[in-house]
Amino acid sequence: MTAYWCEHAQLPDKVHRGVRVVVADGRITEVVADTKPVDGDIRLRGIVMPGFANAHSHAFHRMLRGRTHADGGNFWSWRDQMYAVTSRLTPDTYFALARGVFVEMVAAGYTVVGEFHYLHHAPGGRPYDDPNAMGDALIAAAAEAGIRLTLLDTCYLTGGLSADGHAPLDEVQTRFSDGSVQAWAERVEALRDSDTVRIGAAAHSVRALTGDQLAEFAKVVGDRPVHAHVSEQIAENLATQMVYGASPVEHLTDAGLLGERFTAVHATHLSEDDLDLMGRSGAGACFCPTTERDLADGVGPGCELAEREVPISLGSDQHAVIDPFEEIRGIEMHERLKSHERGRFPVADLIEMGTANGYRSLGWDGGRIAVGSVADLVAVRTDSRRTSGVGLGQVIFGATGADVTDVVVGGRRIVSGGVHPLGPVDDVIAESIAAVRVGQ
Repeated sequence: MTAYWCEHAQLPDKVHRGVRVVVADGRITEVVADTKPVDGDIRLRGIVMPGFANAHSHAFHRMLRGRTHADGGNFWSWRDQMYAVTSRLTPDTYFALARGVFVEMVAAGYTVVGEFHYLHHAPGGRPYDDPNAMGDALIAAAAEAGIRLTLLDTCYLTGGLSADGHAPLDEVQTRFSDGSVQAWAERVEALRDSDTVRIGAAAHSVRALTGDQLAEFAKVVGDRPVHAHVSEQIAENLATQMVYGASPVEHLTDAGLLGERFTAVHATHLSEDDLDLMGRSGAGACFCPTTERDLADGVGPGCELAEREVPISLGSDQHAVIDPFEEIRGIEMHERLKSHERGRFPVADLIEMGTANGYRSLGWDGGRIAVGSVADLVAVRTDSRRTSGVGLGQVIFGATGADVTDVVVGGRRIVSGGVHPLGPVDDVIAESIAAVRVGQ
């Protein structure tokens, strides 16, 4: 048993002072507010938040930060640069890169990540001797970084979608494909859950699987959490309408994928019918505000989804920024720009988007400081240049990841006083980037 005494803590109802959180076997067994610490308690200063969930991540996209803006362009030109990164990734370099990215996440306050994993095979599509070598590299990287992981192993079978139908895979995309839904399912079956790992599933998008393949995929995913990129681009909507006579959301519904286990990533360009389908199905949506604005994708219908009680989670996607506070603020600020009104979401709802909703979408019972939840905690300074004078209940509007001092995952303190056990965070990240840039 371990006990953490929090100077202040964000409990489900409000911020409380002097909160003692008792942990056993990785879960919270007792929460007592307005109390004093006892001998042996680990003291956490500032305000302690539930662990933040990064519900959508592509670890290797971190290589593109600050390198795609010189010539303008759009999502599709950015994608060409992203594909170029894959040529330098092997299981060893993928592990090195992902370890640094995951350390950056933990240091910023993320305690669980959903890694949308589609880089499966060697160049040319040849499987490694271990067909899950790339997924295993991500699992090992998360373990060393100390972050909880849902590996959203992704089925990716066609090269794109236009008015002419589905295109064949190009040379780069062959690394992403298992060739069939059945081959994908057989490979994924060898992966195993653990105390800190969940094996989830993803259909890359309606562009990357035919309608028949989506329907087959829906039948083999079982009770795993399932994610897919949905309506990220207007061009995707137009192509799906022309080929299938439906929007991507309608098409996924026809395939049998929409439901309580399903999360639509981005969900940027939704019609009223799409919104109603999302609400009736019990599906969730994952917004990635810093990526969606970086790629000029557009601003999703956050308030419209919330009105239909669709749970919204948040992700950092391509990692132009790795900061849970920035993603939380982003969804609110984007809505303000759309509506010319402030306070579009209650603070409690914003916190839930960044914590419990993400945990739920990734298959974990967490993101709350409450009995029974996994014991994932984040301590945030309240005396920095950013947070001094900020109301404790509104710290999400002032803090950044730089204000995180301590991170607890499964009851184990991973970051203590800003120090990660792998060493100085800046050095770990710089070394991970250099491991991939060698030979560039």
